[in-house]
Amino acid sequence: MKKIGFGITSSYCTIRQILQELINLKQNGYDVIPIVSPGVITEDTRFGKGSEFKKVIEEITGHDVVSTIVEAEKFGPKEKLDLLVIAPATGNFIAKLANGITDTPVTMATKATLRNQSPIVIGISTNDGLGLNGKNIMTLLNTKNIYFVPFGQDNCEKKPNSLIAHYDMLQETIECALENKQIQPVLKDYQKVLK
Repeated sequence: MKKIGFGITSSYCTIRQILQELINLKQNGYDVIPIVSPGVITEDTRFGKGSEFKKVIEEITGHDVVSTIVEAEKFGPKEKLDLLVIAPATGNFIAKLANGITDTPVTMATKATLRNQSPIVIGISTNDGLGLNGKNIMTLLNTKNIYFVPFGQDNCEKKPNSLIAHYDMLQETIECALENKQIQPVLKDYQKVLK
């Protein structure tokens, strides 16, 4: 059974969609270890209560959430992951990773997993992917052991810089990343008809 870390950052509008992906991974036989940015489980937003997300995440995965930097550090030397998914990966997370900043449980788990040369799969969800964070995304696309879930613009008229992953392609992306391959195409149109 493959042991997958699953990092969840604070793109609150996407978290419910990610819960379904956790279910899918469990149903496909993966041992899923949840790692969260603290706000995911402590902040209440219009998209849900942090305490409820924590409870559901733990019920789905069968593991306590890793929610501190100290807890996440073990994924380097002590508790090697076969792969780490970060989804949703916010622009803030992308910027930190591209610039080597390790100040959250998710960035620490990423650093620890890269140290072991295990694959990282990123499912992006950011309103500035085609803005200030564009350069950081390009940096990560060219970084060894980092793979992206195919992504595209989710609403080019109202949010022209916004990018979001096709989370329905997460499983395929994981399978490719475990073989050290980037699923193609990386840029995938949402084919949303705008009026």
